[in-house]
Amino acid sequence: MDELLEQAFRYHKWANLHLLDVCERLNEEQLELTTPGTYGTIAATLHHLVVAEQRYLTRLQGQEPRASEREPFPGIAELRRRAESTDDGLLAEAARLGRGAAGDFQFRDERLRLSLWVFALQALHHGQDHRTHICSILGAHDIDYGDMDIWAFARATGHETALTKA
Repeated sequence: MDELLEQAFRYHKWANLHLLDVCERLNEEQLELTTPGTYGTIAATLHHLVVAEQRYLTRLQGQEPRASEREPFPGIAELRRRAESTDDGLLAEAARLGRGAAGDFQFRDERLRLSLWVFALQALHHGQDHRTHICSILGAHDIDYGDMDIWAFARATGHETALTKA
């Protein structure tokens, strides 16, 4: 896997865990906050994000997904545990994808052949989209969520080094 793709998945995991750590400090009432234009509440959005990633991973592994948002909200600590494991799996599966890799999958009432890179790329896009929703909710309610951009990731992971003081 080239460095760009690897770092994209590493950022994805870091951002998911950062946001879950922020949300772990919220009370139950705050987890039920929402704002117009977002997926739903913070809790529902986090649950959806993690469960969807579990489905992308199982499809990349050639299996039919079993994870569902219909299960009760498991709590932030459990979502964090699942996200960490799932995001490690997504990175490993993305690294193994060969050019032209595809699989046959059931989607609702039809069977499709789909390139496997679609699931890997969708995991990155979907995660960014819903993290943005959660950050919008937090910001609208004056709850600080810290710095989650690529620069913050580079600093946090040792990919930024100060050469001189300003």
